[in-house]
Amino acid sequence: MATQQLPHGDSAGTFLGHPKGLFMLFFAEMWERFSYYGMRALLIFYLTKHWLYSDSEAGIIYGAYTALVYITPVVGGYLADRYLGQRKAVQFGAVLLTLGHFFMAFEGEAAVGHTANPMINVFWLALALIIVGSGFLKANISVIVGQLYPRTDVRRDGAYTIFYMGINLGAALGSLLCGYIGETYGWAYGFGLAGIGMLAGLVVFVIGRGFLLGRGEPPKALAKGREWAMYGVGLALVALCWVLVQNQSVVGLLLGIFGGLLVLYVIGVAVTKLKAEERDRIFAALFLIIASIIFWALFEQAGSSLNLFTDRHVDRGGVPASVFQSINAIYIILLAPIFATIWTVLGRKGMEPSTPFKFGLGVVQVGLGFLVLVWGANSVGVDVPTPVIFIFLIYLLHTTGELCLSPVGLSAMNRLAPTHMASLIMGTWFFASATGNFAAGLIASATGAEGVGEEAGKTVVLNVYSTVGWVAVGVGVFVLVISPFIKRLMHLDTLRDDNVGDDLAGQDEAGLEPQEAGVHPASRA
Repeated sequence: MATQQLPHGDSAGTFLGHPKGLFMLFFAEMWERFSYYGMRALLIFYLTKHWLYSDSEAGIIYGAYTALVYITPVVGGYLADRYLGQRKAVQFGAVLLTLGHFFMAFEGEAAVGHTANPMINVFWLALALIIVGSGFLKANISVIVGQLYPRTDVRRDGAYTIFYMGINLGAALGSLLCGYIGETYGWAYGFGLAGIGMLAGLVVFVIGRGFLLGRGEPPKALAKGREWAMYGVGLALVALCWVLVQNQSVVGLLLGIFGGLLVLYVIGVAVTKLKAEERDRIFAALFLIIASIIFWALFEQAGSSLNLFTDRHVDRGGVPASVFQSINAIYIILLAPIFATIWTVLGRKGMEPSTPFKFGLGVVQVGLGFLVLVWGANSVGVDVPTPVIFIFLIYLLHTTGELCLSPVGLSAMNRLAPTHMASLIMGTWFFASATGNFAAGLIASATGAEGVGEEAGKTVVLNVYSTVGWVAVGVGVFVLVISPFIKRLMHLDTLRDDNVGDDLAGQDEAGLEPQEAGVHPASRA
């Protein structure tokens, strides 16, 4: 294979004991996440305050947008694997993202709403460019990280730890800076800063591509005509997303239809073509996938309904609400190494919780987060602003829940699926993540209570949060109870390559989003 003839990843020099290419990728991804999360912190406010959508409408739009962000990595990963290679795909995605973030800064006349402002079409185009750009970039940049190292290199875990810290650092800084500037000085300035961040990421990647030493190139010779045809497919996907993000009900319908067909197909293959143990593992994977939908549906309230709640009903001391979007990323930076250490220590003692048990813990904690917020708001009175400490607490519980579920999710999919079904199971995982994000939009929509007054509106939100919180705790407890049965379905004792431990190197230090480890981990070897 061509990849075996490439120079060692250290050949371009090292820094802190790692290839310089790692740090180029670190900065490129840091700026990409800076722009993405900076824009995300402002989006729900932009929809409600500038375009004058109702809370319910804005929640659905937000859900459709984030759902599409989780679907496009499947396409971006496929096109990179088959035709473009990861480097060209990342570069193309970065160009689309830069354009999308800069287009977000064109807002047109203020305070006339979406029905009278023709610039709304530029806004939809911006969202579509960001959706597709994320699909090409996020699906592939972390794959290149693994390609810098031999499969048996003991530095791989450390490399992904460094890379994931770049993701979380970018997310924290983007939410803080873009959120503050956007809410304080104007939307165009906040979104413009996100665009500058993305442009910085693109420049770093283009200038530093020599450090990759040929990694991420097309799998076979790529004619210029074929390459531009792939870019044409990407632009066609932008046009499709431009339509879909405006027709949110269609997104929900497509997710339901294709997701249902995908699950039925997976079950059909498992029942008719797999041996008993492999079939059981597929059923275990599907169970985890369903549990993840519930988790992401609640967790992703952060950027929508929880953002609005913080803005309207929390004693923030004058701090812009969007700035609080950085708390999750900061908690990840602080807590991920601690969790990784805990799992390692428990693993050495044979006491590490199973993957299904961790999933149950994650779902319980995301539900508890909402219940703590509801308790805190009610304890001081609905007519009194909620103390900001409860916002810190809900994000703390959601982050610890995320660290129990997200890092092990992709790894579990990769290990439980037979080789010939790996892409199929990974696609199902992404459909589940997208479905969870769309469901998050529906929950956020249910919290909308325009025209009933501030106190009554706050009561509506708290009632919804109480309901989803108790449901999540109940589901999480159920997962914990049956986790021994699901663990038996995984047949870990007969799972070959079970003890290599580098299937998804660095997964323990992940967090923030379920697609961080890339779509196709097998290509990292």
